[in-house]
Amino acid sequence: MPHTFLDLLSGRSRGLTAAALRAGLAAASIPYGLAVAARNAAFNLGLKRARRAAVPVISVGNITAGGTGKTPLVAFLADWYRRRGARVCLLSRGYRSLGAANDEKLVLDKLCPGVPHIQQPDRIAAAERAVRDLAAELLILDDGFQHRRLARDLEIVLVDALCPWGYGRLLPRGLLREPLSALRRAHLVVITRCDQCRIDERRQIVARIGRHVPRESILECSFAPQGLVNADGRRAPLSQLAGRRVAAFCGIGNPHGFRRTLADCGLAVEDAAFRNFPDHHHYTSADFQSISTMAQRVGAAAIVTTEKDLVKLDTTQFAHHPLWAVRIGVRFDRGEQQLLDRLAHLLPAASPTALPTAG
Repeated sequence: MPHTFLDLLSGRSRGLTAAALRAGLAAASIPYGLAVAARNAAFNLGLKRARRAAVPVISVGNITAGGTGKTPLVAFLADWYRRRGARVCLLSRGYRSLGAANDEKLVLDKLCPGVPHIQQPDRIAAAERAVRDLAAELLILDDGFQHRRLARDLEIVLVDALCPWGYGRLLPRGLLREPLSALRRAHLVVITRCDQCRIDERRQIVARIGRHVPRESILECSFAPQGLVNADGRRAPLSQLAGRRVAAFCGIGNPHGFRRTLADCGLAVEDAAFRNFPDHHHYTSADFQSISTMAQRVGAAAIVTTEKDLVKLDTTQFAHHPLWAVRIGVRFDRGEQQLLDRLAHLLPAASPTALPTAG
């Protein structure tokens, strides 16, 4: 979402115009909330029933719109099973795919080589296809929390520590897809970006989630930078850019999280050297020019973005500026063993020595 829209939702934008827009969005939230409540009631009362796949299903989803870090966690889960010789298939709706692979699929194809990924709005049909045509033994449903038609054996919901409650309002006035009480459907709730918030803030988040799920079901993780990668697949250590001026841009749901990650890498990016585009943005030649101009204006030695953006840019540089993405991995700060025990329970036949550890 554009940064200006997040400013509007958060209340950072002031004035009569901003207040009137928020009032309009609040009014639009009422029918949205009623529709969500009616749909959930239909499933809770058994008026609608979820269909079960022939193999175990893991769902990774959000209670808010925007980026919470689903892609790194989905890659973690897929790789964990893949290393144990299990035939895993990823299922997603294919948001903004326009008949082709969208950015999340392109990133997951790079992070999970050899793991098939079916993009199809009808995920029941996709699950049947994965089992029938690909002999899948386990399915991972990407962004599946609100997709209740397909039953799941493990429901994982992510909550971003930097914006856990979506400004406390349902869409479109806030970022909540459902009321927080919907967390009761989750088997595990994973708080992401825990390293980017204070300990007292993290405790408050845990306490609020704990009103809806058992405390032992709340896990905490961070997204650890693993290095740099470019469009040709070349890798480099983060130290290559340490102490050098860089420009950066992204088109993701949580641009603030990306800036914090850059800062944690020692790549402090000033406001004049950072450009934020809408989530799932399709870049144009005009965008390339504006990013190049920005980098030139601040005297940047390189340009840095996210892997989600890099996969849409078939280039290793803008003008004379090298283009790099920061590769991110999941690091659990609390509850990793509980997650691994659940994963092993879902597919006990998977052998931990079936595949060698990737280098």
